[in-house]
Amino acid sequence: MDNYLTKSKFKLATECPTKLFYTGKKKYANASLDNPFLEALAGGGFQVGELAKHYFPGGHNIHTLDYDEALKQTNKLLEQDEVVIYEAAVKYNNLFIRVDVLVKRNNYIKLYEVKAKSIDLTNNSFLKKDDKNVLANWKPYLFDIAFQRYVVRSAFPNSVVTAYLYLVDKNKVAPTDGLNQKFQIVEDKNRRKHIKVSTSLTKEDLSIEMLCKVPVDEYCDLICDTEAGADERGVSFKDRINEYAESYANDIKIKPRLGKVCGDCEFKASKEDLDNGLESGYHECWKQQLNWSDKDFEKPNVLDIWNFRGKDKFIQEGKIKFSDIYEEDIIQGKESHTKKRQWLQIEKVKNNDDSIWLDADGLKAEMDSWVFPLHMIDFESAAPAIPFNKNRHCYEGVAFQFSHHIVYEDGRIEHKGEYINTERGIFPNYEFVRQLKKELDKDQGTIFKYSNHENTYLNMIHVQLQSETANIEDKDELCDFIKSITKSKKDSVEKWCGERNMVDMLEMVKDYYYNPMMGGSNSIKQVLPATLNSSDYLKEKYSRPIYGTGAIPSKNFSDWTWIEYEDGVVKDPYKLLPLMFQDADKCDDLLSDNDELKDGGAAMTAYARMQFVEMSDYERDELTNSLLKYCELDTFAMVMIYEAWREMCY
Repeated sequence: MDNYLTKSKFKLATECPTKLFYTGKKKYANASLDNPFLEALAGGGFQVGELAKHYFPGGHNIHTLDYDEALKQTNKLLEQDEVVIYEAAVKYNNLFIRVDVLVKRNNYIKLYEVKAKSIDLTNNSFLKKDDKNVLANWKPYLFDIAFQRYVVRSAFPNSVVTAYLYLVDKNKVAPTDGLNQKFQIVEDKNRRKHIKVSTSLTKEDLSIEMLCKVPVDEYCDLICDTEAGADERGVSFKDRINEYAESYANDIKIKPRLGKVCGDCEFKASKEDLDNGLESGYHECWKQQLNWSDKDFEKPNVLDIWNFRGKDKFIQEGKIKFSDIYEEDIIQGKESHTKKRQWLQIEKVKNNDDSIWLDADGLKAEMDSWVFPLHMIDFESAAPAIPFNKNRHCYEGVAFQFSHHIVYEDGRIEHKGEYINTERGIFPNYEFVRQLKKELDKDQGTIFKYSNHENTYLNMIHVQLQSETANIEDKDELCDFIKSITKSKKDSVEKWCGERNMVDMLEMVKDYYYNPMMGGSNSIKQVLPATLNSSDYLKEKYSRPIYGTGAIPSKNFSDWTWIEYEDGVVKDPYKLLPLMFQDADKCDDLLSDNDELKDGGAAMTAYARMQFVEMSDYERDELTNSLLKYCELDTFAMVMIYEAWREMCY
């Protein structure tokens, strides 16, 4: 039977009940199916789930995916007075769940929902200040376990059922080196990936319990028995469960309720999806509720407004298309830079104005303050749930790669340097800073980042160095370097702002530059292609294979052309990056699911995979080379944006 309301489907319904109608139907596009393995891998979910079992020794694992067989095996085990079951199957009516860890002691049943989410038990609350409602960031997890408890209590009314979240403890450290790597991703004969636990896992590896049991019955009671679990219609938590279960079992579409959540709908079909014959649940909902035609989707709507918090309110008021929105709707109360930016985005669309907005005087004044040579840097990083190294905290950041471009005063450009460390079990952060220092301490040129990521990570490494118990001979030197190019965090005990504090190009975009082709986004992944399409200078210069030559030296590209066109539009350079595994016939056991690496999440996943997945040298080399090219493009993107600004201002 495949029409059970499961944990995952219940979660989907709490986001938007209409999604139940679309899920599982092949005719609808579903972005969540693109690569759920990568998401789980990047988030540490697979490994944390397997580690959790080792803190409940002697348990029985229900491996089968067949619902009826899983129920049969679980019920047989529950005949015992005392038992621990992993992935226990429980059914009530047409509700079906798999409990991560179920512990039975006579008439008492404990449910443990294992999550790779971290918690600081010294400073945490699940509730808002009113103590009557669940915090938004905890709501999905608490609703999940509340649903499970409801099912188990209904199925076993004579048992005492209590519920726990089993979460990653941020204050715990790894007791050994290489613990992460002992939970390896492998593939079975059916190409299903799962965790293989190393036979070398020891008692010492498990001597520090890195997960913590958090009792949540009081929160489940709040959700099940009060308005805290009700939806915007006032329908209670338990009634919602029954509504979702009945609708899903009978394939009934629950009437869509449009809101800001629609912006992240996984059932929104892309142009490519539509070309491939897939249907769009998102478009179907909006057509149904607003009587829209295909033409109504051609221009941006309220969901596309940058950094706008009033989307739900506007949708309720019928202010959905930009044509429905006026300046006074946005510029209310105290005027702010954000509001001005939002109105600029809307106004450009309303007036069919595709011209670039540029505060040339402000931008030129900033540029005049910069000191040559200019240094563009970008970091790639990871934060593994289970640390790679002894005495490292769960989710403690690892900086494993950087790229560095230089722009000289005479206009020359050079990919000056890079660093990457993908060696298994190595904590790279201190060597990372050493190499970065070598790159940047030869002059007093201005240093650039894009977003605050680089500053955050250098601040973190500063803390790591300060608390390091091992002898680091150059610790003071490295700390001084970090302080010279960064600004301290707001909550830092020690305050500083370095004489070469990095210039954030993201903030420059927000303050001085808007290109309608950015679509309201300030991400470098949007700013770069928009800038390329608008700059005749860049199009002329980079339509020739000059990158990776004597004219513009590169570490990873040779004779490369960055400008290619598709339907008269400059293609996104990130989509021009070489595909991986083009010689895959050299490797019979390729574990990677994707031949592209074009965003930070994929980079993090690639690094994590090289840390804890057994793979061939070929696959490892392909991932490493792609990481180098991707990161190099990130810093060269900053160079090209700078070049466009220089052309516009001078």
